[in-house]
Amino acid sequence: MSHYFENDLNLKSEIKELSYTYDSSFFTFYSDNGVFSKKAIDYGSKLLLETYLKNDSDRRKVLDVGCGYGFIGIVIAVINNSIVDMIDVNKRAVHLTNRNIKKYKNIEAHSFISDAYENIDTKYDVIITNPPIRVGKNKVLEILEGAFDHLNSEGYLYFVIRKDQGALSIKKILESTRKVELMNKDKGYFIFRIKNDKN
Repeated sequence: MSHYFENDLNLKSEIKELSYTYDSSFFTFYSDNGVFSKKAIDYGSKLLLETYLKNDSDRRKVLDVGCGYGFIGIVIAVINNSIVDMIDVNKRAVHLTNRNIKKYKNIEAHSFISDAYENIDTKYDVIITNPPIRVGKNKVLEILEGAFDHLNSEGYLYFVIRKDQGALSIKKILESTRKVELMNKDKGYFIFRIKNDKN
């Protein structure tokens, strides 16, 4: 079985089109086999996105880590007129994201391959992620703890984790060095925010 964090060159392509509406803005996204939440936009991702938009929509430069087909990053680019980079280790996901970016004119959005932050050489006002839980806790913590090296001073990390996937244990680990804010929770999903300053 292929996972969305692997590059399976033998996986058959079956393009689907998914839709999403935020306020009066309507979006469509190409999806495919081999990417996260291929059949429907993930509820946790929607909750994360909408919580962010209601709290920090004035942030200019954003990085979406583990972007999948670009749902979170593209909506932020359109709604907030933000400059958005989107990264994923999955080549098919990045290809889909770049196809999806082309649907929206006059947005500053880019997608490229990166395993966590290996290809990131700039800093952002916000890093937002629905981390790949199935790849394991070590990789999730690499993404979450590594974010602070790539955030501007006073920048924010936003992330979502389900309670039954270790949300509270990961929160406890991160709280050893920084203040973790619970911004929202619903249907077992927890949305956390961490400011880039140490206690």
